Amino acid sequence: MTGEPLALDELLLLFEAARWAPSSGNSQPWRFLFARRDTAEWPLFFDLLNDGNKVWCERAAALVVFVSRTTLERTGKPSVTHSYSTGAAWMSLALQGWMKGLVVHGMEGFDYARARRTLQVPEEFSVEAMAAIGRPGPLDVLPERLQERESPSPRRALAESVFEGRFGATPSALL
Repeated sequence: MTGEPLALDELLLLFEAARWAPSSGNSQPWRFLFARRDTAEWPLFFDLLNDGNKVWCERAAALVVFVSRTTLERTGKPSVTHSYSTGAAWMSLALQGWMKGLVVHGMEGFDYARARRTLQVPEEFSVEAMAAIGRPGPLDVLPERLQERESPSPRRALAESVFEGRFGATPSALL
């Protein structure tokens, strides 16, 4: 990433896309906590990252922590699909960012417990993931070991992920 700032309006456009993600019973369990580069909040978010992710994120324009409500607001009952719905919101945000020509890098490498404390996340919410957002920068700003990783990641074969009926029953068309 380049380290160039993102205007608040640019970032809000991504959150707007995420807002329209589907959720069970329209519960919309997601919440997005964010910090933009060169603000008082930035160090709070940046310091949550594992050392390896700090290298990826040092030139990000924004950092986002995704949290989800674990109970349904209307009934107080447990929400079994809160993470699933929040994942749909994350994907909407990521796709909108990509369509706008931004880098949107999702991460699990951060201190979840410290995020809860530092960002004052209420107990009825689960800390889910973090993302870095920014404008694409030149590859050579990354250490050499990370430059090699800046290409599409391999994926396992469809036959290893899709089953017809019982787990492990590969559809004949994928054999």
